Amino acid sequence: MYAFQWLRSLIFIVLMYVMMLVLGIVFFPWAVFSRRGALAACKAYCKWVRWSARWMVGLRTEVRGTVPTDEVLIAAKHQSFLDIILIFGAVPAGKFIMKRELMYAPIIGQYALRIGCVPVNRGKRSAAIRKMVSDVARGAQEPGQLIIYSQGTRIAPGVKAPYKVGSSVLYQELGQDCVPAATNVGVFWPRRGIYRKPGLAVVEFLPRIPAGERKDTFMARLEREVETASDALLREAGFQLEGSNDGMG
Repeated sequence: MYAFQWLRSLIFIVLMYVMMLVLGIVFFPWAVFSRRGALAACKAYCKWVRWSARWMVGLRTEVRGTVPTDEVLIAAKHQSFLDIILIFGAVPAGKFIMKRELMYAPIIGQYALRIGCVPVNRGKRSAAIRKMVSDVARGAQEPGQLIIYSQGTRIAPGVKAPYKVGSSVLYQELGQDCVPAATNVGVFWPRRGIYRKPGLAVVEFLPRIPAGERKDTFMARLEREVETASDALLREAGFQLEGSNDGMG
């Protein structure tokens, strides 16, 4: 059974990248002249991934909570490529804070820049934050929802990692509400590897944190709410957290 699911997962992954290439080419003429074209291409890809994952590998997906449609900062938990798909597919015009290396990735890099994503160099924290704020400010004319992964990288389910200061800097500089987002997608779609586990992967938008809170208060609340909600989603998925006696490993 495992071998069959692994084979299905492999076929799904191959087709996922083939479809990325196909849609990237089909939408390219529109995307070159209009950000709307780039957004449409990325939205179509998100829909295709969610649809194909359901029937090819038995992986259902769900977005919970109130999806933000206004100008907000979304501070999300990041476990795998799937939470990118779910968050971007749900909001009207998402744009990510992304690592600079992705700029040079075929198709992904070009479309990411076209929809307004902000590349940053993670090697030098203070310089990266200053440039991030500057780039976001320069792109303020592009409406949308700015998405940042508060821990800076993908974190495996059940692993604890610190929350980076970038979220609080953007929260203060932008003066916008922040919408935290929790997830359990890493249980089914891991950071690395081929195997995709059947089940229900969830991204949940949590109640927004109003603009204007102090940096330390904001960071404590953000981490507490995202981690608590993500742990609840992990338990729902049958993942056994350290120190917990329920669920399955």
